[in-house]
Amino acid sequence: MARASILDGAGTFLDAVRSFFDSLAKVDLVYLVMGMVLFIAYLSMRARALYNALRAAYPDEPIPFRRVWGAFIAAYGFNNVVPARGGDVIKLFLIKTSVPDSTYPAVAATFMVEGVFDLTIAIPVLLFAFSQGVFPKPPDFSQLQAFDLSFFARDPQLLLFCLTASAIALLALFAFLSRRVVAFWHDVRQGFTVLRDRRLYIRTVWLVQFGGWLLRGAAFWCLLEAFGIGGSVRNVMLVFGVNAVAAVVPFTPGGAGVQQALLVTVFASSASASTVAAYSVGQQIAIAAVSLAVGFGALVFVFGFRSFRDVRTAGREHRERERAAAAAAAGRAGEPGAT
Repeated sequence: MARASILDGAGTFLDAVRSFFDSLAKVDLVYLVMGMVLFIAYLSMRARALYNALRAAYPDEPIPFRRVWGAFIAAYGFNNVVPARGGDVIKLFLIKTSVPDSTYPAVAATFMVEGVFDLTIAIPVLLFAFSQGVFPKPPDFSQLQAFDLSFFARDPQLLLFCLTASAIALLALFAFLSRRVVAFWHDVRQGFTVLRDRRLYIRTVWLVQFGGWLLRGAAFWCLLEAFGIGGSVRNVMLVFGVNAVAAVVPFTPGGAGVQQALLVTVFASSASASTVAAYSVGQQIAIAAVSLAVGFGALVFVFGFRSFRDVRTAGREHRERERAAAAAAAGRAGEPGAT
């Protein structure tokens, strides 16, 4: 059954890709370019919010915004070609090496600060999407041609088992760290510094992310116009709802399979099947291609790397050097006469 789901999902996705290329001449290039410019502006606003969270955590350190921006864009571009948000590892390394005297736990904690806004905005978006009568209900997800979503929807016991196992593993990890690594929790709390000042968080992070969210909505409006679906507040909110669901199961690059399956269902009554199919794939292809190109440019011109593989290699070498330095420091501390 799982194999059949994969094949069905792949066949549906390939059909949508063919529809996209068949209707490529009908795409409004002006709206497409406007949409991509607005989307990069949205990513830049998100990068600014992350930069502000880092500044709150490290107020005495010089943090160049262009490096935070470059790391954020590069990671987003990479996430669109690899599954399970592998680009976040690149972002962690690039930002850690850009902030003097920073630590990996503190930098990772600033990433989690972004999730506060995402959660507060996702709840009303999903409530709106499910109230429109076109969004499939969770029990109907098993009928969608998206393996990663339908697989768990068809086997809720497996989903419950995976969630329970993940929660137990997370609790065990927390218990281990709380007993063994006191410094780790100190660094994590440092990353959450901006959350302890409500006004500072609202002004420098939440409102900046909200401005980015509005830019993202404008980008989706332009893309809906470009592919012939039609831009409207309702349609943009439905796209936001699709993205919120896709973010829950990031097993494919950019949540491609889930987004494509949901978009086809949501806009089935808004345009012809071929138009909706072309849009569902075209939007993902456009965002992935542009963000990957801009992200690669950031790697080259901001950080001096020539490929994503070079970043991964540099990251491993950096961690090895840090471990060696920590081991050497521990050895010196244990020498007779050390204070």
